[in-house]
Amino acid sequence: DKNEALAALGSGGKDKNRVDTSVRPTLAITAKELGEIAEADFLAKAAGMGMWVAKPWGDSRKYDFIVDAEGRLQRVQVKSAYSEGRDGGYSFRMHGNSQKAYQADEIEVLVAYVVPKNAWYVFPVRALTDVPSLKLFPGSRKSRSKYEKYREAWGILMEGAG
Repeated sequence: DKNEALAALGSGGKDKNRVDTSVRPTLAITAKELGEIAEADFLAKAAGMGMWVAKPWGDSRKYDFIVDAEGRLQRVQVKSAYSEGRDGGYSFRMHGNSQKAYQADEIEVLVAYVVPKNAWYVFPVRALTDVPSLKLFPGSRKSRSKYEKYREAWGILMEGAG
Protein backbone atom coordinates (compact mmCIF):
# COMPACT_ATOMS: atom_id res chain seq x y z
CA ASP A 1 0.00 0.00 0.00
CA LYS A 2 1.33 3.43 -0.94
CA ASN A 3 0.62 5.02 2.44
CA GLU A 4 2.53 2.24 4.24
CA ALA A 5 5.43 2.75 1.85
CA LEU A 6 5.34 6.47 2.45
CA ALA A 7 5.26 5.93 6.21
CA ALA A 8 8.31 3.65 5.85
CA LEU A 9 10.16 6.54 4.27
CA GLY A 10 9.61 8.66 7.33
CA SER A 11 10.45 5.88 9.78
CA GLY A 12 13.99 5.19 8.55
CA GLY A 13 15.10 6.41 11.97
CA LYS A 14 18.77 5.49 11.72
CA ASP A 15 19.56 7.91 8.88
CA LYS A 16 19.54 11.46 10.22
CA ASN A 17 19.72 12.87 6.69
CA ARG A 18 16.50 11.19 5.58
CA VAL A 19 13.66 13.60 4.95
CA ASP A 20 10.65 12.80 7.10
CA THR A 21 7.90 12.57 4.50
CA SER A 22 5.43 11.01 6.93
CA VAL A 23 4.09 14.47 7.71
CA ARG A 24 2.04 14.14 4.51
CA PRO A 25 0.46 10.67 4.96
CA THR A 26 -2.32 11.32 2.43
CA LEU A 27 0.11 12.07 -0.39
CA ALA A 28 -0.45 9.67 -3.30
CA ILE A 29 2.86 8.33 -4.56
CA THR A 30 3.50 5.95 -7.45
CA ALA A 31 5.85 2.96 -7.61
CA LYS A 32 8.00 4.91 -10.09
CA GLU A 33 8.24 7.80 -7.64
CA LEU A 34 9.23 5.42 -4.82
CA GLY A 35 11.98 4.10 -7.10
CA GLU A 36 13.15 7.65 -7.79
CA ILE A 37 13.28 8.35 -4.04
CA ALA A 38 15.43 5.22 -3.55
CA GLU A 39 17.70 6.39 -6.39
CA ALA A 40 18.11 9.74 -4.63
CA ASP A 41 19.02 7.88 -1.42
CA PHE A 42 21.62 5.87 -3.37
CA LEU A 43 23.09 9.04 -4.86
CA ALA A 44 23.46 10.59 -1.41
CA LYS A 45 24.91 7.39 0.10
CA ALA A 46 27.48 6.82 -2.68
CA ALA A 47 28.51 10.48 -2.87
CA GLY A 48 28.85 10.55 0.92
CA MET A 49 31.35 7.68 0.66
CA GLY A 50 33.48 9.60 -1.84
CA MET A 51 32.23 8.10 -5.08
CA TRP A 52 31.42 10.28 -8.07
CA VAL A 53 27.96 9.51 -9.40
CA ALA A 54 26.51 10.43 -12.79
CA LYS A 55 22.89 10.04 -13.87
CA PRO A 56 22.41 9.30 -17.57
CA TRP A 57 19.98 11.56 -19.41
CA GLY A 58 16.57 9.89 -19.75
CA ASP A 59 15.60 6.46 -18.49
CA SER A 60 16.10 4.24 -21.53
CA ARG A 61 19.30 2.56 -20.33
CA LYS A 62 19.41 -0.66 -18.27
CA TYR A 63 21.35 1.21 -15.59
CA ASP A 64 20.39 4.10 -13.33
CA PHE A 65 23.84 5.51 -12.59
CA ILE A 66 27.45 5.51 -13.66
CA VAL A 67 29.70 5.40 -10.60
CA ASP A 68 33.32 6.52 -10.68
CA ALA A 69 35.22 5.09 -7.72
CA GLU A 70 38.99 5.43 -7.87
CA GLY A 71 38.81 6.04 -11.62
CA ARG A 72 36.79 2.89 -12.42
CA LEU A 73 33.47 3.50 -14.15
CA GLN A 74 30.67 1.05 -13.41
CA ARG A 75 27.06 0.93 -14.54
CA VAL A 76 24.73 0.56 -11.55
CA GLN A 77 21.07 -0.46 -11.42
CA VAL A 78 19.22 0.44 -8.19
CA LYS A 79 16.22 -1.59 -7.01
CA SER A 80 14.16 -0.91 -3.91
CA ALA A 81 11.58 -2.66 -1.74
CA TYR A 82 9.20 -1.02 0.69
CA SER A 83 6.89 -3.83 1.80
CA GLU A 84 7.75 -6.88 3.89
CA GLY A 85 6.26 -10.18 2.74
CA ARG A 86 4.45 -12.63 5.02
CA ASP A 87 7.68 -14.61 5.38
CA GLY A 88 9.59 -11.52 6.55
CA GLY A 89 11.41 -11.15 3.25
CA TYR A 90 11.63 -8.32 0.76
CA SER A 91 11.25 -9.22 -2.92
CA PHE A 92 13.13 -7.69 -5.83
CA ARG A 93 12.70 -8.26 -9.55
CA MET A 94 16.13 -8.70 -11.08
CA HIS A 95 15.13 -7.51 -14.52
CA GLY A 96 13.93 -4.47 -16.37
CA ASN A 97 10.92 -4.16 -18.62
CA SER A 98 12.19 -6.93 -20.89
CA GLN A 99 11.57 -9.57 -18.15
CA LYS A 100 15.12 -10.86 -18.84
CA ALA A 101 17.60 -10.97 -15.94
CA TYR A 102 20.29 -8.28 -16.00
CA GLN A 103 23.47 -9.38 -17.77
CA ALA A 104 27.13 -8.39 -17.37
CA ASP A 105 27.13 -6.60 -20.72
CA GLU A 106 24.35 -4.29 -19.42
CA ILE A 107 25.44 -3.44 -15.86
CA GLU A 108 28.32 -4.24 -13.55
CA VAL A 109 26.59 -3.72 -10.20
CA LEU A 110 23.06 -4.12 -8.89
CA VAL A 111 22.13 -2.37 -5.64
CA ALA A 112 19.06 -3.58 -3.71
CA TYR A 113 17.76 -1.22 -1.05
CA VAL A 114 15.35 -2.43 1.66
CA VAL A 115 13.97 0.96 2.61
CA PRO A 116 12.14 0.21 5.91
CA LYS A 117 15.28 -1.47 7.30
CA ASN A 118 17.70 1.03 5.70
CA ALA A 119 19.61 -2.04 4.44
CA TRP A 120 21.72 -1.84 1.29
CA TYR A 121 22.90 -4.87 -0.68
CA VAL A 122 25.58 -4.39 -3.34
CA PHE A 123 25.90 -7.22 -5.88
CA PRO A 124 28.28 -7.74 -8.75
CA VAL A 125 25.91 -8.66 -11.57
CA ARG A 126 27.87 -11.86 -12.22
CA ALA A 127 26.61 -13.13 -8.82
CA LEU A 128 23.03 -12.83 -10.08
CA THR A 129 23.33 -14.38 -13.54
CA ASP A 130 19.94 -15.68 -14.67
CA VAL A 131 18.30 -14.82 -11.33
CA PRO A 132 14.82 -13.46 -12.22
CA SER A 133 13.96 -12.41 -8.65
CA LEU A 134 15.58 -12.13 -5.28
CA LYS A 135 14.32 -12.30 -1.71
CA LEU A 136 16.27 -10.61 1.08
CA PHE A 137 15.78 -10.99 4.84
CA PRO A 138 17.57 -8.07 6.53
CA GLY A 139 15.57 -8.42 9.77
CA SER A 140 16.26 -12.12 10.25
CA ARG A 141 18.60 -13.24 13.01
CA LYS A 142 18.96 -16.63 11.31
CA SER A 143 20.82 -15.40 8.20
CA ARG A 144 18.00 -16.83 6.09
CA SER A 145 19.44 -15.37 2.93
CA LYS A 146 22.50 -16.60 1.11
CA TYR A 147 22.87 -13.00 -0.01
CA GLU A 148 23.73 -11.52 3.40
CA LYS A 149 27.41 -11.38 2.40
CA TYR A 150 26.42 -8.62 -0.02
CA ARG A 151 24.82 -6.48 2.67
CA GLU A 152 26.65 -3.16 2.88
CA ALA A 153 29.27 -4.58 0.48
CA TRP A 154 30.24 -1.13 -0.79
CA GLY A 155 33.76 -2.39 -1.48
CA ILE A 156 32.34 -3.97 -4.65
CA LEU A 157 31.83 -0.47 -5.99
CA MET A 158 34.93 1.02 -4.38
CA GLU A 159 37.25 -1.72 -5.63
CA GLY A 160 35.50 -2.60 -8.87
CA ALA A 161 33.02 -5.30 -9.69
CA GLY A 162 35.25 -7.11 -12.12
